[in-house]
Amino acid sequence: MGPTEIEQKYPRSIRSFVKREGKMTTGQSNAIEQLWPSCGVDLKQGALELNVLFGREAFTILEIGFGNGMSLAAMAEQNPEQNFLGIEVHNPGVGSLLVQVKKRGLQNIRVSRDDAVDVLEQQIQDGSLDRMQIFFPDPWHKKKHHKRRLIQTDFVAVMVTKLKVNGVIHVATDWQNYAEYILSVLSLNRDLRNTASEYADQPDYRPSTKYEERGRRLGHGVWDIVFEKN
Repeated sequence: MGPTEIEQKYPRSIRSFVKREGKMTTGQSNAIEQLWPSCGVDLKQGALELNVLFGREAFTILEIGFGNGMSLAAMAEQNPEQNFLGIEVHNPGVGSLLVQVKKRGLQNIRVSRDDAVDVLEQQIQDGSLDRMQIFFPDPWHKKKHHKRRLIQTDFVAVMVTKLKVNGVIHVATDWQNYAEYILSVLSLNRDLRNTASEYADQPDYRPSTKYEERGRRLGHGVWDIVFEKN
């Protein structure tokens, strides 16, 4: 079977993730079944009108790889006037976030479980996002795996096109080598400027995770990198 029209238009790049599905709890499965019709976004929907998707015009944040969704849920709860679109390919994480959406009564979260590259290229319109955030992405620390890192020059160029003027790209990592790499890649894009002299202080809007706090207690560093579109 040959490639589909979509596959021809959007050729696959090397994936930055490995699909390792853990076991879902009954609560997570039920949350997906109950809330996906109202909160879920599928790639087949095509290009998105974010104002229509959320039913309002508001400051809109896209998060790539939200993990178990706890920090994203906390941000959405603390900022009900903002819209949050989260992307996560692992179903247990999607289910975990939707459990929080139900528990906290959140109305300002929409969720995609497709590849972020596909979502950006096929669904997010240019100049439509106020902030893009990627917290603790897989560092793929072995040199032979660096090609799998999400933060690459070409991907950053796509991210920039999706941002409004003065829109922000915010990446956080607990791997210093990856932080240095991310800083260098973002610095290469002439449409971006660093909001700090090098690394930024942790913004108030980014909650610390249990994983992050445990790392800090063990003496691990965390680096926030925040760039703004010119």
